[in-house]
Order: sequence, then C-alpha cells, then structure tokens
Amino acid sequence: MLEEVRGGGLRKSVGHTPHPRAPSPTTAVRHGRGGKVQAGLARTLANALDAAAGPDWNADTDFDVRLQDVPLTNRRPDVIVYRAETIDLTPTRPEHVLLVVEVVSPGSETTDRIVKVDQYAKAGIPFYWRIEQAATGVPIVYTYVLDPATRAYRDGEMFTGTVRATAPFSITVDLGVM
Repeated sequence: MLEEVRGGGLRKSVGHTPHPRAPSPTTAVRHGRGGKVQAGLARTLANALDAAAGPDWNADTDFDVRLQDVPLTNRRPDVIVYRAETIDLTPTRPEHVLLVVEVVSPGSETTDRIVKVDQYAKAGIPFYWRIEQAATGVPIVYTYVLDPATRAYRDGEMFTGTVRATAPFSITVDLGVM
C-alpha cells in the first residue's frame, strides 16, 4: 500500500489491517472519559453502514481523510464511508468520501459541532452525521446533507437511539443498547 507523506511524496506503508477491524486504542484516547462508549458507538455504526453499503463502499474507523493540501488539513472522523476501490489510498481524499460521522465527547463539542462540519462541507463530502449523548445516555444522531450550490450542510433527519436512515443507504441500527 502506498501512502502520501509530508512534502507530497509517496512511500510504501508497513501494511493494511484487514477490513473490518476493531477500534484502535487511539479512538478511546481521543474521546477521553467514556471513550469506550464512543468507540463502541463508532464501531457499531461502521459495521452497520459497511453491511448496508454494498461492495462499492467501505465503512471504517481510524481512517484519515486529507481535506486540503494548503494549509495541510487532515481529519480522522470517528466513522468514514469511502469508495472501496480507494482502500489503499492513505489518506483518502474528499472526492472518495460519501459520509463522515463524529461522536461528540466532552472537550470536542466546538470542534465537532462547528469546525469539522464546516471543513467537511467545504471539502464537498455529501453527508455528515453527528452523534451526541443525551443526559439519559441515549445517543442522538443528527444527520446533514450537503447543498452543493452553497457548500454548506442542510439539516437532515434526527434519530434517538435507533437510526432508521434512508440516505446515503437504507440502514437500521440500534445505538441505544451500548
């Protein structure tokens, strides 16, 4: 597998973990306290999206996307759905990404609610989902759809506990059982 390195070159990477894979310890570290819950939500959703997506798309965790080259901006969404044929392109590019999902945790609220959503929209990623924990502990999933004319997201559907989405794929997954 080839991966891009700083300065624009390519290098052969050490290898690729077979897909699907378990969440890495870095996911829990990024989410601080409660990181196992957030990582579990991300992995459960990634598995459901991967099953619903069919052979042309992969859903994964711990997968980087390069949003822009100058200034260099890479993000690692909690879940990413990308073209299966680009699995060896690291980091992947926005034109290969269909959906990104962020699981909000204490300390990431502003970044996940404002900064990342703006960056993903400007990069042209068609769908953005944000998962928040209600006071009762039940996950709330907010979905957004890109308006290509404005390069801004428009509100989509909201789900509490169980996601029953029709876009970008028909999917039903219960996130309230974590």
